[in-house]
Amino acid sequence: MRQPGGPPVLPADSRKGEHMEQTNEIMMEFDSRSCNESFARVTVAAFMTQLNPTLEEVADVKTAVSEAITNAIIHAYDNQVHKIRLECRLEGKTIEIAVTDFGKGIPDIPKAMEPLFTTRPELERSGMGFAFMEAFMDELSVESQVGQGTVVRMKKTVGNRSVFEED
Repeated sequence: MRQPGGPPVLPADSRKGEHMEQTNEIMMEFDSRSCNESFARVTVAAFMTQLNPTLEEVADVKTAVSEAITNAIIHAYDNQVHKIRLECRLEGKTIEIAVTDFGKGIPDIPKAMEPLFTTRPELERSGMGFAFMEAFMDELSVESQVGQGTVVRMKKTVGNRSVFEED
C-alpha cells in the first residue's frame, strides 16, 4: 500500500502514448476531516465539467466521491486526522477516480460491500456507502490491506461531448 505523498494509484499505462492529448489528471491529499468531504466532492464536480456531463451525472459522481471519502474518515481512521488521497483522470468521455486512505484496512471486502453492513452502528451508519458507489458509477473496485489502507477505484462515462473533441 502506498504512503501519503507517494506515487499515484491510477494506472500509468493511460498516462503515456498516443492518447496523452485526450487526458487530464489531478491528484491531491487532504486531512481526513469531515469538512473536507464537501471540498473533495466539489473539486471532482468542477474537474469533470470538462466532459460536458448532465446535472444527474455530476450528482451521481459527487455522491460516490462523498461516500468514499466518508468511509475513509469514519472507518479507516476512526475520526482521527490522517491523510486521504484523491486522484481523478479524464480520458475521452470517462472519469476515473481513486480514493486512497492509509488507515486500518478492510479485513473482509465482500462483507463490507454488502448493503446494510456497517462496522459503526453506534454512529447510526446505514451501511449503504459501497451500494451507492456501485449504483452511481459504471465500475467500482476496492483493494485493501489490513493495517495499511484501502484504495477505492471508480469509473463513469459521462457527457454528450468532451472538450477533447473537435467541433
